Amino acid sequence: MKRILALATIVASTFTAFSQSLGYTDLGILFSDNDNFGTARFEAMSGAFGALGGDISAFSINPAGSAVAKKSSFSATLSNRNDEILANYYGNTINTQNDYLNITQGGGILTFDTNYDSDWSRFALTFNYHVKNDFDRSFSSVGNSGSALFNEHPDDTSNQFNNGIEQRFSNSMKGQNSIFEMGFSAAYQKKLHVGASVKFHDLRFSQVTELRERNEDANGQVLNARNIQDSFFEGSGISLSAGFIYKVNSSFRFGLAYETPTWYPEIIEESNLNVFDPNNNRYDDWLGFTEITATTQATDVNSGEEFTLNTFKLRTPSRLTASAAFVFGKQGLISADYTYKNYSNITYTGNSFNQVNQNFDRDFKATNALNIGTEWRFDQMSLRAGYHYEENPSIRALDKDHIRGYSLGIGYNFGGTKIDLSYRKSENNSPYNIYNSNAVNVDPIELNNNTSRITGTVTFSL
Repeated sequence: MKRILALATIVASTFTAFSQSLGYTDLGILFSDNDNFGTARFEAMSGAFGALGGDISAFSINPAGSAVAKKSSFSATLSNRNDEILANYYGNTINTQNDYLNITQGGGILTFDTNYDSDWSRFALTFNYHVKNDFDRSFSSVGNSGSALFNEHPDDTSNQFNNGIEQRFSNSMKGQNSIFEMGFSAAYQKKLHVGASVKFHDLRFSQVTELRERNEDANGQVLNARNIQDSFFEGSGISLSAGFIYKVNSSFRFGLAYETPTWYPEIIEESNLNVFDPNNNRYDDWLGFTEITATTQATDVNSGEEFTLNTFKLRTPSRLTASAAFVFGKQGLISADYTYKNYSNITYTGNSFNQVNQNFDRDFKATNALNIGTEWRFDQMSLRAGYHYEENPSIRALDKDHIRGYSLGIGYNFGGTKIDLSYRKSENNSPYNIYNSNAVNVDPIELNNNTSRITGTVTFSL
């Protein structure tokens, strides 16, 4: 028992130097992101639908768009996502590829033309489920920073293993942030379309990280350390959205939409990261599951896994989208959306979140995103393309950290049924710190993220 307590003390004392799981600041950013899942037509045009409407997924950008649709319709979407992550750590690169198949959208628009003389010519009721962000991904890295964070064995704290030989790290994440949305929209004098909706958010996220260190002492004796951190989060949230689309003439239209912050009144966290301190009657040391072995000792030492519960509130930032589109009769169209989102407004409510909230104010900023899409029709067939760009919210972000990508697609209208296919690709870089750079001079893992999606949608019109 004394050796277990000694191990807990060693691990707790190194918390200021390492914490390989995504922390609350990282999670706040992750839970605020929107990866623009939608119908294949929506994705083929990079989601640039704020001034167009008509498509079920356009409703998630601007709820006024449903009243643009002349017919009621229902759609379902299946998406295959491929992630390729190149993890570079001190000159060594590991390539991890994963494929995921999910139902990412399902919903419908019910439109009603008025049967009496009125300036309000059409109404629409819309309901839609779609994935906001798919968290499933994993990566691994290996390298040698020369540093040794686990540098002693609990049975012999006088012997220091300060020469780092190798560090191995892996992270496996799972879960989704999905939305079920319901709303109402109407068309006034066939020029002005207005709409509003309520969004119910469902959040589930888990991560398991493993850090292995191999360190030497002055005599060449080796110490092996292994630390596993395991956590799970779930919660439900709500946001509201409103917007309008105005048709200036048959060729040009513009739109504006606003979505409120998403309020999560309770997120439940279950993890093995907190150890109860009976002296302070609180959870304030981070541990996880740890085992340490050394050639200088006959016995191995490991700590047990203790899972604890924590709850907190979260408010993610609002979103403002301005849109414009040029429509060339029935031949084609070009559209663009600009989105503004201020990540410094992310706020946690709960015990000991003051520092985290200060991190958002100090280290993050408002971001700009641009989506451009085009569609051209050839009888019953449509060809589509798009481009998307989104800034990284960190004030320290480099140009390569911003998300850039393109999309392509094709669709065929059989009359009452439409089939659409799309391909979307995006790329960005992101650093991942397994050690606290303020406590030890260790470079982060450089992650190059390449994501591609193939999406298929079937739409039935009434």
